[in-house]
Amino acid sequence: MNFYIVEDDLSVINNLEDIIESNNLGVVCGNSGDKTPDLAEIMDLSPDVVLVDFLMPNIDGVQVVSTLRDMGSTAKFIMISQVSNKKLIMKAYNAGVDFFISKPINVIEIKRVIENIMRQIQMEQTLSNIRKMFQIDTSSVSDSVREDKESPGRKLQYILNQLGMSGEKGSKDIIMICQYLYDNDKTNMTEINIGKLCEILSDNPKSMEQRIRRAVAKGMSNLANLGIEDFMNETFTRYSSTLFSFEEIKAKMDFLRGKRSVDGKINIKKFISGLLIFMDQ
Repeated sequence: MNFYIVEDDLSVINNLEDIIESNNLGVVCGNSGDKTPDLAEIMDLSPDVVLVDFLMPNIDGVQVVSTLRDMGSTAKFIMISQVSNKKLIMKAYNAGVDFFISKPINVIEIKRVIENIMRQIQMEQTLSNIRKMFQIDTSSVSDSVREDKESPGRKLQYILNQLGMSGEKGSKDIIMICQYLYDNDKTNMTEINIGKLCEILSDNPKSMEQRIRRAVAKGMSNLANLGIEDFMNETFTRYSSTLFSFEEIKAKMDFLRGKRSVDGKINIKKFISGLLIFMDQ
């Protein structure tokens, strides 16, 4: 990650640079020195994180953050401050500050805050990738493709695409199982054993079941991330309780947010049972 430091005290700048680079937290790509910060330079360098002093002679840190936000900066902002006034702190947060670090500078606190920001950036990148994965331009779909999508097999593939599972090896196994059950009118999952099905359809049933489990887990993770970003997303609301247990999806979301240590559990039978219902629609 690239850092830019807006601070009028050169000793603080040097201290921050040393902490960031000696702890392999990133690279300091620039600083304001003891002069008024050059906001155009900051925008040109496009740092991932900007560390800003709250109180400076010619411009305060809140103005810096607010102006950079208005200019289109997507950087994370860390405010460095001795100020403890709650109203001023709230003003800074409203301007776009992500974290506060108190003066005098503490190495442990800086490392903790920067590591939190790194996790936040990684999560946002993951969500962005998932959002792109889920975006489907239905306006470009031809009539023939729309008709073909109505076949049971195409419905399955469409759903797995929406869940971001189509690249998983286990997706083909899932389609094979669903097609077998559908063709043989075996849609009552209480009477079905996944292990037995894998024995019927594969020479290596254990590997097949493991591939399916990994694929379903991937779909659950993608759906939970989508729910974190937009709880009312159509894909999330449609599949979170039909293909999965909503309680387990919620557990997965809390696990991804770091709110709990136990991950959500998948249920392959429920997943396949839900797919069979969609095949009939």
